[in-house]
Formats: sequence, C-alpha cells, structure tokens
Amino acid sequence: MPVLPSCLLEPLWDQFATLLPEHVDSHPLGCHNPRIADRVVFDHVIAALVHGSGYERFATPGCSDRTIRRRVAYWAQLGIAGQLHALVLEAYDRMIGLELRELSVDGCITKAPCGGEAAGRSPADRGKQGLKRSVATEARGIPLGIVSAGASRHDSPLLVPTLEAAKEQVGSLPDQVNVNLNRGYDSHKTRAALSELGFTDEIARKGVPAPIQAGKRWVVERSHAWMNGFGKLRRCTEKRSRVVDFYLYLSAAIVTLRMLIRRATPLYRWDGRPTTKRLK
Repeated sequence: MPVLPSCLLEPLWDQFATLLPEHVDSHPLGCHNPRIADRVVFDHVIAALVHGSGYERFATPGCSDRTIRRRVAYWAQLGIAGQLHALVLEAYDRMIGLELRELSVDGCITKAPCGGEAAGRSPADRGKQGLKRSVATEARGIPLGIVSAGASRHDSPLLVPTLEAAKEQVGSLPDQVNVNLNRGYDSHKTRAALSELGFTDEIARKGVPAPIQAGKRWVVERSHAWMNGFGKLRRCTEKRSRVVDFYLYLSAAIVTLRMLIRRATPLYRWDGRPTTKRLK
C-alpha cells in the first residue's frame, strides 16, 4: 500500500523525474550490477520521509539501504528537492494564486538524536540534540522558504535568511509586503532588518498574552503542524545539512501539492482527480 495517495505521488514523481539528469553508465567493462531505477528509490525515499524509520527498515531485495543513502546524497547535492518545491509553487501560483503581500515566519524545534551539521543542543528537550527549521509562509500557509539550523539558534537571526530563501523560491516578492511574527522577534534589530528590506511588520509585543495578539501569523503554526506529520522531520537522523534540506523541501513540496489539489478540485477537472477531501 503506498504511503501517499496516487493523486499526490504520481504528479510529484512526474515533476521530480523531469529534474533528474540522464544517467550515463561510465563503467569501463559494463559488468557491474544493473542500476536501480530512480522511481524505485524514490518510492523508498517517500516511505522514509513519511514514516521516519531508518533506511534498513524500508530496504527490499530490489533496493538496499546503501542504494537509498547514495541516491539521496546525490539528489541532495543537485538540489532537486528545492527545484521541485519551486515548480510546485509556480503551479500553485498559476492555478490558484499565491498571496505574497502577507508573510508569516516562525521556527520549530524537532529531535535530531544523531546530531550532525544542522543539529544543536535543544533548550526544549533537556539539552539533547535538536534541529530548528525556520519557515516563511504566504497568507494561506503555503511554505515558501526554509532554513535549517541547530536547535540552540534563536529565531531572530534566521529571519532574514528565511525571507531570502522565500524570495529565491518564488522569484520575486511584491513591493508592499507585511511580515507577521511572534513575540520572539520583538526587538529593534528585527524591525531595522525588515525596514532595510522594505517590508512592514506586525510583531507581537512581549508581556502581552499571546491569544490577544495572534493576528495573521497562525498560518505558519499550521504549516509546521503539516510538516511535523512527516516522521523524518519529527525525528531527523540525517547528519548532513544538505540531506536535511532535501527532506525539508521535499516535505514542503508535498504540503504545497496537497493544498493545490484541495483548492483546485472544485475549480478544475482532470484524470485521477481525488474523490475525497481527505488527502493523507
């Protein structure tokens, strides 16, 4: 049974396959084992992303855990997941429309028990190794830019890199952009940085109860909840930062594609259109 419904998995693979370079067999004798098909490895990678277990648990006689690791490292080096996310964002903007005048940014701390380049001591988990991801979303919660860092990093220094990552993914931002932030960003340095970028801000004030000033930033909290639905992100065992970013942007692409299908279903008709509103 697939870990994702076919209405999600098939269009995701179609876009992913177009980004893969053509494989050239460079073995001088041509006597080595045949190469495992990219689609087979891709299905194993999606299973690892959704369930979060080690590659050994998903390895099959036709695809070993070493093959999965090597292929993931290669795809991460090429930046395939980031390009895939940009393509899905482009499709969403063309069919539904991105609302980029209101952005929300926030960080989320998850477990990283194996440590690694993007891990650090977690203040929320008794100093154990943790991963922080800073995500920027548009007005409806579609993830745009993602930055990974150690769990000990404060949210405020990650704000500008996250907004720059969002701009890189969508190509450009409108002239008037308002950024919604929680009280952790309440500082003169943050406001100066946003003013330098030409953005206005709506930041929750310290000392005021959170429910009173929730504002428009609740959508980024929902986006973090969507991304935490993937086991690989809740408990990341990857040590290389490039591989961590690969899984982050792959999950963001799935979240965006799921939202695209949900909002496009009452507006468009196509083959393989889902018959239920629930897309796991």
